[in-house]
Amino acid sequence: MTAATDVGTAPLALATAAEITAVRDILRAAGLLGESARIAYLGLLDPPRGATETNRRFRVFLHDLSGAAPRDAVVSVTRGTVESAVELDTAATGELPVLEEEFEVVESILAGDPDWLAALAARNLDIATVRVAPLSAGVFEYPEEKGRRILRGLAFVQDFAEDSPWAHPVDGLVAYVDVTNKSVDAVLDFGVVPVPAEHGNYTDPGLTGPLRETQKPISITQPEGPSFTVTGGNHIEWEKWSLEVGFDAREGVVLHNLAFDDGGRRRSIIKRASIAEMVVPYGDPSPVRSWQNYFDTGEYLVGQYANSLELGCDCLGEITYLSPVLSDAFGNPREIRNGICMHEEDWSILSKHSDLWTGIDYTRRNRRLVVSFFTTIGNYDYGFYWYLYLDGTIEFEAKATGVVFTSAYPGKGYPYASELAPGLGAPYHQHLFGARLDMALDGLANRVEEEDVVRVPMGEGNERGNAFTRRRTVLARESDAVREADMRAGRTWVVTNPTSLNRLGEPVGYKLHPQGQPMLLADPESSVARRAAFATKDLWVTQYAEGERYPTGDFVNQHGGGAGLPAYVAADRELDGQDIVLWHTFGLTHFPRVEDWPIMPVDSVGFKLRPEGFFDRSPVLDVPASTPGGHHAGAGGDDHCHC
Repeated sequence: MTAATDVGTAPLALATAAEITAVRDILRAAGLLGESARIAYLGLLDPPRGATETNRRFRVFLHDLSGAAPRDAVVSVTRGTVESAVELDTAATGELPVLEEEFEVVESILAGDPDWLAALAARNLDIATVRVAPLSAGVFEYPEEKGRRILRGLAFVQDFAEDSPWAHPVDGLVAYVDVTNKSVDAVLDFGVVPVPAEHGNYTDPGLTGPLRETQKPISITQPEGPSFTVTGGNHIEWEKWSLEVGFDAREGVVLHNLAFDDGGRRRSIIKRASIAEMVVPYGDPSPVRSWQNYFDTGEYLVGQYANSLELGCDCLGEITYLSPVLSDAFGNPREIRNGICMHEEDWSILSKHSDLWTGIDYTRRNRRLVVSFFTTIGNYDYGFYWYLYLDGTIEFEAKATGVVFTSAYPGKGYPYASELAPGLGAPYHQHLFGARLDMALDGLANRVEEEDVVRVPMGEGNERGNAFTRRRTVLARESDAVREADMRAGRTWVVTNPTSLNRLGEPVGYKLHPQGQPMLLADPESSVARRAAFATKDLWVTQYAEGERYPTGDFVNQHGGGAGLPAYVAADRELDGQDIVLWHTFGLTHFPRVEDWPIMPVDSVGFKLRPEGFFDRSPVLDVPASTPGGHHAGAGGDDHCHC
């Protein structure tokens, strides 16, 4: 294991503790960070297109516990100034992200509320054993909530310190809490429902039984170290790839300036790649939870809850860690030790052929560079994995695990939840992710074409009926480029550069391969569909604009909808040959299984970007054969496998 600690001064270097402290001090000096102020978000801004000098700017969302208007500020650490500080009307813009300290506020406020205490007493529950999940409120038919910070609370029983509360949901009961005024707006009690009694303690020996003793050690070694290098703190060079690895409190890992060395040229592919939003909508119409939908990125900030990863547990092999530094709510730097994991993985066969005519037996092994982090948002844990392959393929995979959100199970045949254990249910739900891919194939003059397979009818010119072909359609304007996947048509989307041609005279390209899982299943007129409009379509394409960072807009919490992608594409800008951004939605539809309880094995979903005429021929002809021990031999070595 190694740790990359050297920090450079490049525009995209990871934020340092000194910079976070400087932002705090500049805000204090400007009177923007007083005793009642809290930092809801702080993140490094990308340099503007065409910037010729380094100006390290940070965007900061400032919340005031006193109820004063929040602010959206930009601070230049390079110049030591506040460049802007916009006062927000949250009734119009939506609220700032949920603060960590507000999690505890909900439970403590309810602990003194007579209606809440009466509801628990009716269930013979001791307040000391009741945990309350602080859940984002969404936007519903409550006009009195507009412009106020509201969280909703669902209760669970925890019988002792190590007991999993998710096994004991208190159903039929929900509370609405104003976390600024520290008041309870409503306690809705729909009647006593038995609390599931069976525990879900997944490390309890009585539940696990004897642990397996059959597993032999797996040892992954690289005696000469990894094949990649890290310079400047976060600049990575690996097998013709180059990139900067960034980290943001909202998005988590961000990849910058992905490029591939080809024939002496460093060829750009993507300027910036991130998972810019994630929403988890629930499908149970029960009045207790019909409002449940969580924007884990925009409302809770997945990056700030990133785990410190452990060698041999989260990451295996010859690992290099990066430890990003974020701000806490008071502007103090907070390091996430080993928050980003980077390593190589063998990935089976790259190419193989045993030729009958030449007698050549040819085998090359594949490998990939993995850049990942894991985050915990309440009951769920998510792994975000970016993969780069030897052949120029880029892949993203989201891994979902943790504990499913539970409810009481109403009875056999209930159509909106699964039964996991006696009396214990788990509502149907989705995990929908929004990737933002700022494309730059050999420059910024890019085009997007939709490709479908086409069956050719039997007839003249196709007498035997065996013909099929493909059809490509240019998405010329933003109004043309709000698209749905179609697996029956094998639909993909091809990004090309019409000004950069390969040796056959065709525009160089990369193809986006979606997995084609269902998009948002809520009714189009529902609140969550208005707020998560990005998740109603598989693809959106926009012309690049510096301020368009998030598919749901800047302020998701309690925003009524229409921000983000619907607003961006309303401009209907030209796309063909322009500086463009792909927004790709993908996700899981989860009907929880008995096997998902009491802790869920990983489920995964993602997408691939593969070269499509970007290279003049296979870019991996120079990959050497492997040695019997699994290592590549040097030029002229005689210890190759016979392949």
